[in-house]
Amino acid sequence: MRRAAALSVLSAFAFAVAASAAEDEPPPWAYPVNPPAAKPATPPSDTMPKRVPGSDVVLTLAEIRDLSRGVPDWHPGDHPPMPDVVAKGRAGGVLACGYCHLATGLGRPENASLAGLPVDYIVQQVRDFRDGKRKSSVAAMGPPANMVALSKISNDEEVRVAATYFASMKLTPWIRVVESDTVPKTRVTGSMLVADSDEREPIGTRIIEVPEDRARTELRDPRSGFVAYVPPGSIKKGEAYVKTGGGKSAACTICHGADLKGLGPIPALAGRSPSYIVRSLYDLKHGARAGAWSPLMKDAVAPLTIEDMVNIAAYASSRAP
Repeated sequence: MRRAAALSVLSAFAFAVAASAAEDEPPPWAYPVNPPAAKPATPPSDTMPKRVPGSDVVLTLAEIRDLSRGVPDWHPGDHPPMPDVVAKGRAGGVLACGYCHLATGLGRPENASLAGLPVDYIVQQVRDFRDGKRKSSVAAMGPPANMVALSKISNDEEVRVAATYFASMKLTPWIRVVESDTVPKTRVTGSMLVADSDEREPIGTRIIEVPEDRARTELRDPRSGFVAYVPPGSIKKGEAYVKTGGGKSAACTICHGADLKGLGPIPALAGRSPSYIVRSLYDLKHGARAGAWSPLMKDAVAPLTIEDMVNIAAYASSRAP
């Protein structure tokens, strides 16, 4: 009898340890990793001209995907003139900043929206990537690894030029946050989640952020945004945590502002990608982000569970930027 009871206790303990370990793993929906490259027969070249709504620009798919050409600029009137490092990059492997972060700085779920962030904050993040103080908790995720590589070959002047450009622009509404019990089934392509079919599945404790219009997103149209599905009730729970600290920590609003639009060099969170916000919180908690300003977040992120991160990100992203 005692042996059975002891085994039961050990079993319960093992289950609790396993559950705790699973809770502490990087959530795969926040860290999309491209599947291993298959080797199919070479597809026929797509030479058809591509267009997006509201633009007179015409590009082929090859031109859009040619990183050496620089940014596919569908809407030149939506942004100031781009500096060379943003529009074209530089010889020696420095890719155009606007290719990944878009000409408007709105970014995509797999990277950061830079529009309206403080210049010094952007500069510091690139420096942290360069100095090995910032990386991803999932080494196989491509975009953060690319930032580490690019930071090492970029010079301080061009980093500040790019930071000044992106900081000069206003973050506009880009992500539609929807509470839902179910979400589209997804797969990873281009380092982001995309709807795989019309089938749906329970959301669980996840945020599923997908393009509103996948075709336009693949053409890198900066007027076609994203929809982020979040668990029912998460926005209200996130609001409570952000404003009070949930009895675990200091309120997020103390540093990030009452409206989450930032204070001084502290970045705004309102209206930005919830996937990115969750990655940032997780990376800060687990030491993948350990740059100059990261210690300020150490105590704040220490008690966070994945559910807390989901709720905080859902609320922050639902706010007007």
